[in-house]
Amino acid sequence: MQQMKLFSGNSNFALAESVSAYLGIEMGKAEVGTFSDGECCVEIQENVRGMDCFVLQSTSAPANTHLMELLIMVDALRRSSARRITAVIPYYGYARQDRKVQPRAPITAKLVADLISASGTDRLLCVDLHAGQIQGFFNIPVDNLYAMPVLLQAITDRVGNDVTVISPDAGGVERARAFAKRLGAPMAIIDKRREQANVAQVMNIIGDVRGRECVMVDDMTDTAGTLVEGAKALSEAGARAIHGVITHPVLSGPAVRRIKDSLFEQLIVTDTIPLVEEAMGCNKIGVVSIASLLGESLRRINNEESVSSLFV
Repeated sequence: MQQMKLFSGNSNFALAESVSAYLGIEMGKAEVGTFSDGECCVEIQENVRGMDCFVLQSTSAPANTHLMELLIMVDALRRSSARRITAVIPYYGYARQDRKVQPRAPITAKLVADLISASGTDRLLCVDLHAGQIQGFFNIPVDNLYAMPVLLQAITDRVGNDVTVISPDAGGVERARAFAKRLGAPMAIIDKRREQANVAQVMNIIGDVRGRECVMVDDMTDTAGTLVEGAKALSEAGARAIHGVITHPVLSGPAVRRIKDSLFEQLIVTDTIPLVEEAMGCNKIGVVSIASLLGESLRRINNEESVSSLFV
């Protein structure tokens, strides 16, 4: 094993500490703050020359600040002669704009990829990218981990295997099929039409959910409109109980209130993003940790072992 160091910005320090505990190493010492005018200020407070360095930082809200912290930390490590720098981004922000869907629109997923590469990052590790093709936006190695093993265990422990897996839209069919295959469960799809941003109108259910325990799976939920409307549609189609399994709990705007008032029995999320304060008191939202998954991946990268074999 090469000597490794794990650093963290301010986006998810608790997860970074859990990963360091799994690895049996101390957190790298770094001061990450702001100047009086709001500019990010970073100081690496220990020697990293020739070391394998990892920077754990989700680019969650406030996304711009956390992104800049990541870029500046990578630059500081590069200028401190780190041997290799891996950006560990459990939640990759700006990923929803991964292609031009209308004229004169940006492709922010590619722009952020360019910024991360330009900062001096040698490789990237992330969890459940919003779109798999984002890996191709980088000219450095990218490991896109799947939270599925952790979430499958949560489904088995809290709901059971006698379920129907639900895709909240056509774009999530591949993810839902993977869950259904591993659970040995049937699958259904919610056909919806989005009239405008963050507003979802559910049309119908493709598949049989009557009398079934349903588990809706998705990579992220922002305002929770799609989830809540999907739950209503499932209930109207005769579903016995409805659960949600989400990797990234963005939970902005009215999301928590909607979930509290929804037909969900429970919503299981991971800790790629810390829960907003309002969500901490919601008994419908439960958190499972991906620290061991990230920790094992970091150990394998450090040892030059296969990461993809985690999912075989």
